This record gives sequence, C-alpha cells and structure tokens, in this order.
Amino acid sequence: MSPSALLLAPRLSDVAHPRAQRGLAQTMNATFLDPQSDAEWDRLVLTHSSASFFHSSAWARVLTRTYGHKPFYLRLTSDGGTAALLPLMEVSSRLTGRRGVCLPFSDFATPLVFSQGSEGELLRCLGEIVRERKWRHAEIRGGLDHMASSPGSITFHGHALDLRGGEEMVFANLHSSTRRAIRKAQSSGLTMRVDDSGSALRDFYNLHILTRRRHGVPPQPWAFFRSIQEEILDRQLGFVVSARRADRCLAAAVYFSWGTSALYKFGASDLRSLHLRPNHLVMWEAIKLLIADGVSTLHFGRTSPDNPGLRRFKRSWGTMEETISYVRINGTAKPLTSGDRAAASTVTKKLFRNLPPVLNRLAGSLLYQHLD
Repeated sequence: MSPSALLLAPRLSDVAHPRAQRGLAQTMNATFLDPQSDAEWDRLVLTHSSASFFHSSAWARVLTRTYGHKPFYLRLTSDGGTAALLPLMEVSSRLTGRRGVCLPFSDFATPLVFSQGSEGELLRCLGEIVRERKWRHAEIRGGLDHMASSPGSITFHGHALDLRGGEEMVFANLHSSTRRAIRKAQSSGLTMRVDDSGSALRDFYNLHILTRRRHGVPPQPWAFFRSIQEEILDRQLGFVVSARRADRCLAAAVYFSWGTSALYKFGASDLRSLHLRPNHLVMWEAIKLLIADGVSTLHFGRTSPDNPGLRRFKRSWGTMEETISYVRINGTAKPLTSGDRAAASTVTKKLFRNLPPVLNRLAGSLLYQHLD
C-alpha cells in the first residue's frame, strides 16, 4: 500500500458502518488497495462485468510513474465480500489545486458495484475522503448517469462495439460509407503493420504531435508514452496498428486490451493522406485482430457533444452509443460547467494551433502535470 493510502486507510478501515437503520443487517468497511503492488486489485476488478482497461494496475502505473499522482483505490467490503471498488487518484497542483479524480486522463472509470445498495455508502466514504484530504472536489467519470443533472456535471458520448458476432457480422453491420472507405484503403496500396515495439509507438507519436497541433491541443509528453510502452505494450496489454505507404506512416492508432474488452485510446494521421482512408483501414485491422483474439467488446472512448464529426465516425462502425457522465462530489470550488470548458477551449485551440511544433511539445510537457 502506498504511503499516502496508509495515512488515510486506518481512519476508514477501522470503522464499521452499520446499515441496519436502512433495513440491512450487514456492515460496510472501507479500505485501500495499491494496485501497483497488490495483485488482489486486478483479480477483484476482473470479476466485474463493467471492468475496463482504465481500472487496471497497468494504467495506474502509467499515471503514477509519469505524473506522480497518488493512488487512493477504495474497496468496500460487506460480511467479508467485496461490495464496491473505486479507482481514485489525487491530483495536486499549485496551479489547478488538489482534487480526486477517477481517473486522470481516462475517458471513464466506472465505480464497480457488486452488491445492491452499496453505491450510497461508496459516495458517503468518498465524501469523507474529500474532507480529510481537503480536496476541492472528487470527480467520478462514468457510472453515475442518474446524477447527470447535478450541479457541475458534464456528459459525453461513449461508443462500444460488440465483437462477439465475428468478422463477417461486424463488417455487415458497418455503415455502407465505412465499408466503402475500407475497400478504398485496401485498394490504395497501403501496407498494414501491427506492432508493440518502441519504434512503432514513436511512429505514432510523430503523427500524434501533428494531429494534436491541428486540433489546437498540445501533445502529451513523450514520458507519458514511454510509460505506456514499458507498462502496457511491453507486457502484451496493447499494440499499435499503422497504415504505411513506402516508408511513410500515414495513420496509426494505439489500442489497449485487458480481459475480454479492448480500448481504442489514441489515433493520429497525416492530413495529406486522408483521401486514402488510412484511418478506416487501421481500425478495421485492429477489429479483426481483436476478434481473432477472442475479445468481446471494443470501446471507442469518449466523444464531446460539440464534436459531431467524431461522433459520426464512431457510430459508423455499428457501435452502441451511451452517455458518460462526469459528476463532482462534495466540491467546495465553483463547479466547472460544459459552457466554461467550451469557452476556454476556443481560446486555447487558437493559441496551440499557431505555436511552432517544438513549443507545442514544450507546452504539453509543462501543462499536463497540472491537468487531468
């Protein structure tokens, strides 16, 4: 268990929380597990149907190693059994304050509830942690859609593709425009490569820098991707798919896989080659590989409501659309609304689009340690 968890865990774990007044005979105990050193966390998480790669210890190691965030992975037990799990990290910054996030740089990290009625106790314990750690707030990303209308909450679109029908069925369920794009890419002389090496990730990163600048956002620092290489790709928990022509990488994407689910986490491409539809072929190559490996679900990550083009792209793969709600708990700071984020985004996008690439990379190295 991490030093930070040891400071807090006794205050919660030594207290049993009676629930008889609500008609339940059992008690709830709250403790902390450090997923970086305790294999029990992964074992418990994988028994829940809503587990995703973001819940894994590998992702926890990437975040703590790159940014030094403190893990507070909460476990509620009832009568000796696990009632709920919540992955949580403390983000501390002189610029943006100290808060709990479930989890930083993660599209979603749903609280995993095993027993009925445990969600309320989980939120109560989380409120205690917020007060004890003097956090501005704790933000839960996903799984609390019934609280989507609470102050400060923000919603995104999520898209998941069921792979269990096999390659032929998945292809048949694609939108006709997507099938045409795949066929066009296949006839364009592109070479596909699936790799988990450092050179493959570097090829992706070079495109990532250009793509992020085009979108008006600084790239994550290379240290973040180096952690992904060593904690995820080197452990066979992910791979890079790239589309190439001659010696040029035209498009690439990074996928994570854990248990029976997979995640499309990053994608990047060369703007000059989009007419060849390399992004479609990259996605299709990944889908075929995941189906062959017995993966049942591919999640496409979150999409902002103000990005209809990306939403259409993800829906065109025959995905099921869902709502992902970000909800802030016990915040003392003024909630940040989606309107505030959109206004800030308009200003910063213009700035980062006009920065030279080297300065854009420097901005990413300096800024992301303060963000989540």
